[in-house]
Amino acid sequence: MIALTSPYLWYTTRATGLVTLVLFTLVVSLGTLVANRVGGTAVGRFELNELHRTIASVAIVFLGIHIVTTVIDSYVATGPLAAVVPFVSPYKRLPVALGTIALDLMVAVWISSLLKARIANTSWRFIHWFSWLAYAIALVHALATGTDSRHGIGLVVILACLAAVAGAAAWRFTARPTRAAGRTALSPLGVTPEPRRVQRDPVPPRATPDRGAEAPARDATAFPRRPQPRRHR
Repeated sequence: MIALTSPYLWYTTRATGLVTLVLFTLVVSLGTLVANRVGGTAVGRFELNELHRTIASVAIVFLGIHIVTTVIDSYVATGPLAAVVPFVSPYKRLPVALGTIALDLMVAVWISSLLKARIANTSWRFIHWFSWLAYAIALVHALATGTDSRHGIGLVVILACLAAVAGAAAWRFTARPTRAAGRTALSPLGVTPEPRRVQRDPVPPRATPDRGAEAPARDATAFPRRPQPRRHR
């Protein structure tokens, strides 16, 4: 592999790491709002769900930039395999391994969100719970690996993210609503609406006379016959 090192790569790695942490803090917080069915007339539940999914996609992009700049920077020898396989990096093996585990969990959660309409609700919820574990591991990775996470603005950002997610987790479990069985908050953009069936008023059946039935007999007193004049021969 060609040696490639530059201070700009190192700055990009540090900056994208903090931006990714902030974005995933927003993703987890918005996911809590979606799970607790928050929404009103100004901002509906589907809008929050779409914002949650969009920020998650942007966070994955910044996470990819963070990994690529870390791997190609030869100043710290991590290796491309360390990005997906834990405990193979010669540089800070345990902290880098924590970042790899967090990456694998985040990618699994992200893929399950893309396939939400194709998998079972119970499987999707089980996989989605790993987002909390992934965030906690990523936070430890940032504290153990990042050079800016122990002082200055980096430490302030990490503590603010920790406080936001801790508050969201506490509110998630204390204000959790009763969920209907099998109900999920699917996005309206990924679901094909079923055609509405128009209910028509039933047409009453026509009364058909029964030809086999005998006609009622006429009452002779109702229509008396006139006496005929007598003819003379």
